[in-house]
Amino acid sequence: MADTATMGKLLERFAQGVAAHDRENPDHSSWGIGMAHFDIDRLGLEEGEEILPGIVLQADGGVTGNFRVLCDGEHGSAAEQEEEEMLDAVASEELAEPVFVDRPEPVRPPL
Repeated sequence: MADTATMGKLLERFAQGVAAHDRENPDHSSWGIGMAHFDIDRLGLEEGEEILPGIVLQADGGVTGNFRVLCDGEHGSAAEQEEEEMLDAVASEELAEPVFVDRPEPVRPPL
């Protein structure tokens, strides 16, 4: 298991993440923290363990070194998806003219 200072910092970050999620999404209920299975093992924790009151730890196959707040709401609203589509369309446009450079003539060895 991780040392006491590391575990204290981790629990503090979990609590901050859950509080921020609940503040920004008052109609969703947080129920868990999702982490990569590797991180759960490395920290000496167990999947399904109640890490904070009412918050359980789940291996969700995410990126190592990160955690996610799991809740019962859907965050992918139609407005967010439409904005993403618009950003993708704009990102594919070419904004500058291509630059062409003359190649130097090849150096020929002396005969």
